[in-house]
Amino acid sequence: MRWLVPILFWFFATPVLSQGVASLVADSISIENGDRLIASGGVEAFFGDQTMTAEQVIFDQTTDQLDIVGPIVIRTNNGAVFTAERATLDPQLENGLLRGARLVLNQQIQLAANQINRVDGRYSQLYKSAVTSCQVCGTEIPLWQIRAERVIHDQVERQLYFQNATLRIRNIPILWIPRLRLPDPTLERATGFLIPRIRTTDRLSTGIKVPYYITVGDHSDLTLIPYLSTETRTLEARYRQAFLTGEIEVNLAVSEDTLRPDITRGYIVAEGSFELPSDFKLEFDIENATDPAYLLEYGYSSKDRLDSALAISRIRDSDFFTGSLTYYETLRDDETNSTLPPVVADLSYERRLRNVLGGLLNWRLDADAIAREADGADAGRDLSRVGTEVSWHRNWISGTGLVTSSDVRLGADFFRISDDPTFDESQFRVTSSATVVLSYPLISRTEYSQNLLEPLVAVSFRNVTGDPTPNEDSTRPELDAGNLLWPDRLPGQDVAETGMSTAIGLRWTHRTTAGRQARLTFGKVYQESANLAFNQGSGLDGTVSDWLIAAQLDLFDGLRFDGRVLLSDNGETTLATAGLDWETERLDLAANYIWQTSDQDLRTEAISEWSFDTAYRISDKWKVEFDGRYDVVADEPTRASLGLEWRNECTIVDLTVSRRFTSSTNIEPSTDFGLSIELTGFSAGGSIAGPARRCNN
Repeated sequence: MRWLVPILFWFFATPVLSQGVASLVADSISIENGDRLIASGGVEAFFGDQTMTAEQVIFDQTTDQLDIVGPIVIRTNNGAVFTAERATLDPQLENGLLRGARLVLNQQIQLAANQINRVDGRYSQLYKSAVTSCQVCGTEIPLWQIRAERVIHDQVERQLYFQNATLRIRNIPILWIPRLRLPDPTLERATGFLIPRIRTTDRLSTGIKVPYYITVGDHSDLTLIPYLSTETRTLEARYRQAFLTGEIEVNLAVSEDTLRPDITRGYIVAEGSFELPSDFKLEFDIENATDPAYLLEYGYSSKDRLDSALAISRIRDSDFFTGSLTYYETLRDDETNSTLPPVVADLSYERRLRNVLGGLLNWRLDADAIAREADGADAGRDLSRVGTEVSWHRNWISGTGLVTSSDVRLGADFFRISDDPTFDESQFRVTSSATVVLSYPLISRTEYSQNLLEPLVAVSFRNVTGDPTPNEDSTRPELDAGNLLWPDRLPGQDVAETGMSTAIGLRWTHRTTAGRQARLTFGKVYQESANLAFNQGSGLDGTVSDWLIAAQLDLFDGLRFDGRVLLSDNGETTLATAGLDWETERLDLAANYIWQTSDQDLRTEAISEWSFDTAYRISDKWKVEFDGRYDVVADEPTRASLGLEWRNECTIVDLTVSRRFTSSTNIEPSTDFGLSIELTGFSAGGSIAGPARRCNN
């Protein structure tokens, strides 16, 4: 028969009651000499948020102590679990001694010791202890453990303090540390060292990075990362701060190395975003490096142009505003900052009104400017523009199913041009266009799928009044499914199409009830006159465009394909692009291919290149990553990298090797090796642990 004493020792003297009491359940309860309560068999005790189970509990009123016989399990209000063979504790389970004990924190870290002293419910002192987050089966030795003469767990600060500690791998001593402090698994942020990483490169030899994390208040932190090798002394830093309406992050590094012993090298990247009143959003980023090779040699970035920008925007249901100022800095051998142009400014406001003459009325006001540092024709040209445009769009559906779409536009632009004698300093231009698109959708349905076939015809007329202006923002136009039916296929505002054009197309869409989808688009454009802004690789040069063939497939198990081909009338390929994405529980694959013909205005050789980025989880413990880039024209790889990761419930090992094959005046080919070993379980902000193995009974 189970006995319940709802208020433990209610019949004892009031000093016990004044400390707070516990409820107790047991198979049998007896009282000896009027001051000893003995509970035996499946004992359960409850004190506030703490619980205890044991085989026997003896309460001695004269000493105000519990003598407990195990197996003992004590669960505290912060999730810690104590197990022991015997214990002597006060009735609140906050002070006393546990023998043959084990402490488990957040079901991750376990600390075994000959004895544990509980002090004020806050401190747990463990003597001759072993600490690990590995699954321990019976008496076997874990993969790794930290043995220490003494360990103190501070339940309030959520810290573990080690004295005379030794890290052991398979019980082999690896590292001795006289004093060590680590966060317990429930602490998300704590000042201290993070996981070191070993890095080996051809240029910088073998070095080690040892991050040190510093909490700076509740909403900011600083990470300092010394990086030392025989070839470099580097200090990396990252600062982050969260505000009520935004956040900022700054990454930087300062180096002294043997590669450029004449200068102190470094870089800085700062970015942030803030929510402003009236739905505005402010964003900024700053990028700078001391020399073109620094970012690549240290593995910080592969960018070949740096951009620092300040932008403000607002997006609402009926209007859109954006403004930005950007400074570009080139790291390429064949460019100079003076001719990029380095300074680009944009400002745009767009307003949309619905149900105007049965359609959609759109008004746009924008301005942009570029500035170069060099003087002289073309290379030093500065240009600014202010423009406005009004457009109206409406769709009609006839009784026979014919869909008619109309689009009418009227715009005006004022240009200011300097440092280029080939153009007048001031230019004014007026553009107008009218477009009619006809489509006749044909639909067929089955029980499991739907097919939609749309023949398409678009007729456009566009008139431009004004003198020619330099082309700064439409130097890389291309024909695609998005602009096939548009009156102007040039992406920028500096130059515009003019005259009559007709586009024909055919679009087929297939959908299934299982969520799979396929879309094919065929099209061609006929123009009244050729536009010099369309280069050879655009598919739009001359009066008759190439044939456009575009496909988008969304297939099974996260498999997606996107491709586009531009074919001339004689069957020659102008452009071919293909992209494949496949995401499953184990596979994450992204592969891309591009081929584009040579262009006398842009490049003397064709482009042909493969790129891929893949990760495959072989099992719950093993994952391999591989990515690369291959230049088919040069018949050589551009870059390649391989990563291998192994993880279990207590350890993560990450090994990477990468090779950059390209070279230039500033950059030499190099190979980079990386290795990190992370002992998981300490701090809630750490990496996600792998699967725990099962113990065989």
